[in-house]
Amino acid sequence: MRTKIWPVRLSVRTPGFHPGKRGSTPLRATKLILIMANHKSALKRIRSNNKKRLLNRFQHKTTRNAIKKLHELTKKKEANKMFPSVISLIDKLSKKNIIHANKASNLKSKLAKHVASL
Repeated sequence: MRTKIWPVRLSVRTPGFHPGKRGSTPLRATKLILIMANHKSALKRIRSNNKKRLLNRFQHKTTRNAIKKLHELTKKKEANKMFPSVISLIDKLSKKNIIHANKASNLKSKLAKHVASL
């Protein structure tokens, strides 16, 4: 039996913690746990799942930041320029099932409405 140590998310209550709030767990907070898998394939699955999880979290956070930046814009020209790239990021998240297709549609609709109102 082989043992490996892998970093996993640490459940930490940050200031302003509320159980319903997203983002209450720090992005980079990790702790080490002992993995005791009995099969080679299980060890590989743990490694690949961890890589995918970190990549998904990075992409999701990047998209959320882009959406916030688009909301903060006040000039229509800048917003129109940034709008297609943000929509593209949302579509990519939806395609990979990182976010639900309906959530992606709602986000795109709200952003389009915001850009049109400038």
